[in-house]
Amino acid sequence: MKNVSFALVQLSCSDNVLDNWTKTLQAIREAAHKGAQVICLQELFKSVYFCFEEKQDFFQLAEEIPGKSTDDLGILAKDLGVVIIASLFEKRAAGLYHNTTAVIDADGTYLGKYRKMHIPDDPGYYEKYYFTPGDLGYQVFDTKFAKIGVLICWDQWYPEAARLIALQGAEVLVYPTAIGWDLEEKDGEINREQYQAWQTIQRSHSIANGIPVVSVNRVGTENGQQFWGGSFVSNAFGRVIYQAPHHKEEVAVIDVNVDSAEYYRRTWPFFRDRRIDSYWDITKRFID
Repeated sequence: MKNVSFALVQLSCSDNVLDNWTKTLQAIREAAHKGAQVICLQELFKSVYFCFEEKQDFFQLAEEIPGKSTDDLGILAKDLGVVIIASLFEKRAAGLYHNTTAVIDADGTYLGKYRKMHIPDDPGYYEKYYFTPGDLGYQVFDTKFAKIGVLICWDQWYPEAARLIALQGAEVLVYPTAIGWDLEEKDGEINREQYQAWQTIQRSHSIANGIPVVSVNRVGTENGQQFWGGSFVSNAFGRVIYQAPHHKEEVAVIDVNVDSAEYYRRTWPFFRDRRIDSYWDITKRFID
């Protein structure tokens, strides 16, 4: 069995981009010192989660990808010998922006990017104002340590996306995330239900596809949201092998078996029994 050490970098963010960047670089070094081979950063780690409101000034946070941030991360990745999965706000052209994750290999090579496909538009999460839906498709990146599929936050709720990643041979699925509780919601049971639903849907992707899931969320209070942390890893049959606290920054390094699909897919042969000849309606919005 092939184990790869994944770091889950769960941090809080402030209005100071430089402070967030510096803290994240320190966390990457800490993770590498702890033995991490693949380092996973939370969604939009360089800033506060600015989608809580629609404000043109926040477009100034966007940057080219590849660009300065990926260049700097490439230097650090090469120096430390680690893979870095970094969620950034991409400026593609004037008036055209994406929520994008870049993947940097352990030799510093920029392997490519994934643009978030599913874009929410809800109170506190006005992402459609900022982000154009992704157009690069669902991708798997062949890094030094593992074949890694990347999806982003709201993509978590869509089993079709996880399936398409798995069908391309991904050995592990990573979700950079920014999600939390409304501070005005005082019902602890509702909060627990929301977190459990979030974790459960991702664990189900592990089960259905026979691959581990690594999900990294932020913590801290920002603009009416208590980001719930709770970053976790599930094995290739959905068992939680690590879960971070809800209210605390943490750099956790977890050994993940990325060679377990063969075992689980033999035991639970969901791929064998798929009826691909009967799924033609899945591309319809609704079946009337």
